[in-house]
Amino acid sequence: MKIENNVATKALLEIDKSIDALVKQIELLSYVNPINIEEEKARFFSSKYLTDPVFKYPSINFDKFKLHRKLFIQPLELIEDAEIKDFYEDIIYAYSGLIQCVETIGKGKKFYYNCLRCFGTPTENDVENAKFILHFEDENKDVPAFQPKYNATEAEVFFETFSEKYDFNYSIKHSDKMSAIAMVLNNIKTLVLNSHHTYSDNEIAVLTNHEIGVHMVTTMNGMLHPLKIFSHGFPNNEETQEGLAVFSEYMSNNLTVTRLKELAYRVIAVDSLAKGYSFSRTFRMLHNQYDLEREEAFYITVRAHRGGGFTKDYLYLTGLKKIYDYYHSGKDLSLLLTGKVSLEYAHEIESLIKKGLAVPAKHVTDSYSENKNTNKKVDFILRSLK
Repeated sequence: MKIENNVATKALLEIDKSIDALVKQIELLSYVNPINIEEEKARFFSSKYLTDPVFKYPSINFDKFKLHRKLFIQPLELIEDAEIKDFYEDIIYAYSGLIQCVETIGKGKKFYYNCLRCFGTPTENDVENAKFILHFEDENKDVPAFQPKYNATEAEVFFETFSEKYDFNYSIKHSDKMSAIAMVLNNIKTLVLNSHHTYSDNEIAVLTNHEIGVHMVTTMNGMLHPLKIFSHGFPNNEETQEGLAVFSEYMSNNLTVTRLKELAYRVIAVDSLAKGYSFSRTFRMLHNQYDLEREEAFYITVRAHRGGGFTKDYLYLTGLKKIYDYYHSGKDLSLLLTGKVSLEYAHEIESLIKKGLAVPAKHVTDSYSENKNTNKKVDFILRSLK
């Protein structure tokens, strides 16, 4: 469908292009990951878990105030379509919130409160769901599939082989300065692998379906639209994107109780922020009360406490439940693969496609073609979540 060539559409495309140029500078994950995790881990462990780590963060290379100002002078009144105008207002407020997150990284409660505005915090229901999951027994970790085997260079080969089923190219880099074991950097179409981590066969299966099957798929689809906002992200897209990514693990028969418990521990760790826990207290709760092995407890605590209190981690579980229910209600998942979009804007995505301002998903997550899950316990848990 051709885009209408009128003044209002030209104004919309100009505004979208202008926002695109501004938000390219905001990759929150690039700034919120500490650059001295391993050094501080050694110091924390030698202190017998009593001295909180002092994390350092990458320096910010943009003028924060200027970025705010340029966002808010966009002439939205030129957009005649009320639905699209409201959508772009939401976008500007969401990105202003992300800038405030970036500019307060490492400033304790200021960062935490900005994160609350952007990502929210677990509800009582979310915490109850997490505790419900933690009642279940882990899979047998002695099974060969769970044994660490591959360094980052060896793991890279598996990602490259898996990606052959998709019609796109991307870069792979290694980093020793990240709390995740792998992540996609959307802005530069790059998969980053943690060079400190040794990957198991199970982790490779999980990560290929999660990072490439969803995060890279939505990165590539997002670049195909007349509107650039599909590439940089709708408001609140993190919950939908992480939900889709973990759901890809489920559909490919790689979602385990152990993995669900990892997501549950993240909810518990983020909830500890709301309770005012320090880093060391959250760690001791996970390690002593929940009996988590200390390396895992440390990295889950880092994920929640980095920056001063990063609440995003609880959204993996809430997002998974929403996508699970969406799929089982018979709705079309490919609509949510059109870019870095949000479930709550599904109507707007359909509307933009009809108006010729967006296109259907070209790349579709391979695992979504057939439900291969055979884990009845995982199904029971997901059905039972409130």
